[in-house]
Amino acid sequence: MLRKAKDLNGYKLEARDGDIGNIKEFYFDDHSWTVRYLVADTGGWLSGRTVLISPYALSPANEDSKSIPVDLTKIQIERSPSLDTDRPVSRQYEWEYFSFYGWPAYWDGPYTWGPSAYPTLAQTRWSEASREQTDDPHLRSTRDVSGRDIQAQDGQIGHVEDFVIDDETWMIRYLIVNTQDWLPGKKVLIPTQWIERISWEESKVFVHKTGETIRHSPEYTDQTLITRDHEIKLHRHYGREGYWADDPARSTR
Repeated sequence: MLRKAKDLNGYKLEARDGDIGNIKEFYFDDHSWTVRYLVADTGGWLSGRTVLISPYALSPANEDSKSIPVDLTKIQIERSPSLDTDRPVSRQYEWEYFSFYGWPAYWDGPYTWGPSAYPTLAQTRWSEASREQTDDPHLRSTRDVSGRDIQAQDGQIGHVEDFVIDDETWMIRYLIVNTQDWLPGKKVLIPTQWIERISWEESKVFVHKTGETIRHSPEYTDQTLITRDHEIKLHRHYGREGYWADDPARSTR
């Protein structure tokens, strides 16, 4: 199911033995555009540290209670490797984090989640080979990227308003871009596979499309349901196949 990040913000995170807080934001890998961690606002419970929850631990969201079950105990989370609020997420920290839980490292394998395209623990195990990969991860915060200008091939076209997340793979499928400074009131979806890079220095997100092409793409509103028909129409506009073309199980979703 495709969900807006802002809609998920504030959802309760329910551990096996009680609430641990609410979703505050997301850390995503800007190479694969995949959410690697939910950041929990734990109130005063674990103040002074950033509490990260990997999608490995998540069950499907409960729409009625606006909550997501977390298959961990509160004591596990409390004893997990600590990350201070002013520290970036390093590969060394991630190695300690995944080793603590005994989960496979997402960077160790050919797929989005290492040995799998989905954050599943079935038939997976921790690989010691992941120790050798010391490059720091390219993690970005949805909060930090929100509001950044979108730079098309021929000029600025708008700014990032939100993110559309696939809650099965936890991949960010689209950016919701507000073009009101150029096209009053119009919002559009930009598939993340066409994002070239994010520049912190310039505070911009660079897109490998022209502004004219983006301007004439199907309009998105807050009431738009992102159905497969809407996605097909969007990709036809850009003359590109959808991400589901490589996954037969998603061809009819």
